[in-house]
Amino acid sequence: MTHPWFLGEATPRILAHRGFVPPDSENVAENSVAALAAGRATGTLYLESDCHLTADGDVVLFHDDDLRRVTGDPRRVADIRTRELTDIMSTRGGLAVLPDVLQAFPDARFNLDVKADAAAHQVGTLVAREAHRVLLTSFSDRRREVALAAARSQGGEPATSAGSRTLAGVLAALSARLPRLAARRLDGVDALQIPERHRGIPILTRRLLDLAHARGIEVHVWTVNDPDAMTRLIGVGVDGIVTDRADLGAAARAKSL
Repeated sequence: MTHPWFLGEATPRILAHRGFVPPDSENVAENSVAALAAGRATGTLYLESDCHLTADGDVVLFHDDDLRRVTGDPRRVADIRTRELTDIMSTRGGLAVLPDVLQAFPDARFNLDVKADAAAHQVGTLVAREAHRVLLTSFSDRRREVALAAARSQGGEPATSAGSRTLAGVLAALSARLPRLAARRLDGVDALQIPERHRGIPILTRRLLDLAHARGIEVHVWTVNDPDAMTRLIGVGVDGIVTDRADLGAAARAKSL
């Protein structure tokens, strides 16, 4: 059965990576409330973001484990109180606290990447009631599984995409020409969210795409910001584009429909 996260919009999907920071914007940081609103304003339903835990135990949407790149502050997100982080982000588009943004964007679908071990259980608990519009993922399959278990314990069933361990097992089985084993390793997965290449090695291949589609699993490619690359990937049959330029993604999607 198809998870509700995937229903209501035809592919290809455009996932606004960390929201959308318009090129002409000033003082808008990625993953901020303003960036999420800008992503939604491009017309995409899908907002991609990342989850960390503050010193107060609040789940906030932040990619890095520290503030250095976004604010110049070297401290870790986990060491900062939520109120102080709110103040710091007040001039950068607003701190996105997970329960607040779920409420602020009731029609959006969220693609949430659990970045910290400490955040996994809390993320799952918080999204349980909104599980129909949440896809949980992580490079760490263990973090992903902890978040899923927490959501399920509260009666929620989010969609999910494969972590690195799962993807590596699928790719190894395909390389060994063991398609049945590769298919089994996709059990319980709704999507594969992958780069087109990693360190020069192709990850997206026709065999992987065909295997996923045969299992009813979508393939989303990250992070694609070039319109020609978007058009090419849509043409080969990928189901979603994760992009920093949701505006260009929306245009590429419209051209393909």
